[in-house]
Formats: sequence, C-alpha cells, structure tokens
Amino acid sequence: MRIKSRERTEAGRERVTVVPETLDDLWHLTYVIEPGDRVSGDTTRRIQRNDEDLRDTGGEREPMWVAIEVTDVEFAKFANRLRVGGEIVDCSREDQLGFHHTLNVEEHTELDVEKVWKPDQEERLAEAESATENPDVAIATVEEGEAHVHTVAQYGTESRATITGTTGKGDYARPREELFVELTDVLRRMDVDAYVLAGPGFTKQDALDYIRDKAPEVAEKTTTVDTSAVGDRGVHEVLKRGAVEEVQEETRIAEEADLIDELTERIATGAKVAYGSEAVAEAAEFGAIEELLIVDERLRRERSDEGEWDVDVDDVVRTTEQKGGDVTVFSSEFDPGRQLSNLGGIAALLRYRLE
Repeated sequence: MRIKSRERTEAGRERVTVVPETLDDLWHLTYVIEPGDRVSGDTTRRIQRNDEDLRDTGGEREPMWVAIEVTDVEFAKFANRLRVGGEIVDCSREDQLGFHHTLNVEEHTELDVEKVWKPDQEERLAEAESATENPDVAIATVEEGEAHVHTVAQYGTESRATITGTTGKGDYARPREELFVELTDVLRRMDVDAYVLAGPGFTKQDALDYIRDKAPEVAEKTTTVDTSAVGDRGVHEVLKRGAVEEVQEETRIAEEADLIDELTERIATGAKVAYGSEAVAEAAEFGAIEELLIVDERLRRERSDEGEWDVDVDDVVRTTEQKGGDVTVFSSEFDPGRQLSNLGGIAALLRYRLE
C-alpha cells in the first residue's frame, strides 16, 4: 500500500490518500473503510436526466471526480476489486449530488479516505504500507563512455550514480573495462531485488558479460532492455515499456515459488504445516500460523456446501494477522498459485507442529 499524503481536516478527522498495489491491499481496505467515512476519487458515471421529456438511454459513461459518504463496503469476490458505495456529497458535476454511486477500487487506483481513524485501522494501514510486495529495482543505463544508475521509488525514479569518461582511441581514451568495473561496484553495493540493464547497441551486453564474470550474484538478477538513450531518457523508455513491472512480477512469482517449495517439503516430511480449510482454520485459532498461503480466487468467490469450504476464509485471515502471522495471497494465474489450488487453495507454515 502506498500512502501518498495525510491531511488533518475538521473534528478530529484525517484525510489519507492511498494507492492499493496488491490484492492484499484491497482486502485491508475492506476493514479500514466503514459507513460514515468520506471516500473520494476519479470514476465514471452514466448521467441521469432530469428532463421528463427526454428518455435516458444509458449512453456512455462520463469521467468525473466524486466524494461519497459511505454506506456499504464489499470486497468483490468475483473480481479483483473493492466496491465502496454511498451518497454523492461532492462532485465535479453538481447535478449529481445526492445520487447513490459505487466506486470500483482496483489495484493502483488512487483513493482519498477521510474519517476518524481508530487505532486498529491505523495499525492495519501501517502494516499494509510496510508489507508492500513490489520488489526494489535498480535501472542501469550504459553506452560507450557513460553509465547511469537509478532506483525505482514509489513516486518516480531517483538518480544514484553517474559514471563518465572517454573511451575509444587516443591519448585520453579510457579503457571501457574501467567503466564496467565502476558500474559493477555500484550495482554490487545496492540493496535491491532486481536489476534492469538498458541502453543502445551492444555495450550493455558487454557490460553484462563483465558483470556475469565478476559479480554473478548481480547478473542472475539482471534483465536487459534495448533503449535508444541512457540517463533519464533511457530510464523513461524502460518505464514506458513496462519492463520494471515485468521484473517485479517475475520476482514476486519467484518468492511465491519458494514458499510453495517450503510447503511441499514440509508436507512430505510431516513437519510444521497445515493445509485444507479446516486444518488451517484450527491452526489459526491456536495462533500457530507463521505464514498463511492463500489463492486470490478464494478471497473472490463464495464456496458452496457441496464438498467445499465450511469456514469463513476472511475470519482465518483476520485471526492469523491478529495472532502475529503473515499472509501471502497467491495469484491463481501463475504456477505457484495453481499448485496451491491443487492443495485446496489454502495452507499454512506453522510455528510448531499440531497433533
């Protein structure tokens, strides 16, 4: 969860601008937003006509900004979204005041939440902010005689290093290997989860070959991208092509795969593990869960009574968090999530073995 800003309003209320980044964040907001809160954001709405002589045919939805006084909040179990409904109390179109509207909040939707914040809600928001799943990524852009290193921050990119010097022929030429040495040293010192190495021509591949030889631990976390420039322009190209999002997604999948490997190993040895809804619910009640693993679609859809779950998954998640356990929501679109689905869609790594 990204917290973009905080602002005190009247009567002890505070307006917090949030950007949910994962399905976990949307689920957290279900327990933060409540009736009576004021929630605002950009949306679309079909305009209702007041002219009795004109029939409302539906028409296209019109983009607008609205603020609503919340009456209901629902984590939609059929899609990756949070539905926040209420009466429009402020709007970029005054003729819409007083109508009911539902804000469909998805990942990366910016939202203002104004309310009197309770201690447990503040704590949940802080936990969601600190537990953001986006891996830290460094972008290195390189060409002959020049290299730049940026980190990807929540609100943009930050320059971390610039390495320059002439290369090629002549008395003042600098061996290109010196450039690679400095670049490798900078990347090796960075505390990030992944690297993107970008630039025009073949220099970036030569740099990667050097890094692979001198710092294999960096090379194994590095992806290359072709760009027409280096520096700020090169970074802009990398971001525009979605390369950072792809790297972050791959990194998250790798982390999920590690958890699945740990789970299957524990199942094979009978070690500290629980899987299946009833066993995991019991472990949650005992406070034994160290890490709860759950597939996202289990948070999105109801279960029938025919051989399906007879426990409330939201209660299991809430109990796990209340008793100090961590929760990881797996995407059902990728292999780790599919493997977890084959085990019933929910499992737990335990602090101690339950008899």
